[in-house]
Amino acid sequence: MSSQASLTTNYESAPTEKDLLMGADAIAAFLGVTRRQVYRLVYDGIIPSFKLGGTVAARRSSLTKWMETIEASS
Repeated sequence: MSSQASLTTNYESAPTEKDLLMGADAIAAFLGVTRRQVYRLVYDGIIPSFKLGGTVAARRSSLTKWMETIEASS
């Protein structure tokens, strides 16, 4: 396999921009909670999140897996 083919394959398997939620408002809309609740969940390390340039961010796929785990343990 050529190096260009492996780069294409790696890029295609990477999460897309549509998976990225930027900002507390976007995360809140996805989870169905308030912006303040998102900041509390992030601060307490409850939801999978990270910062990009000082802005809180999360991946839809990570949040979905987190919710599935919470549901399975209930």
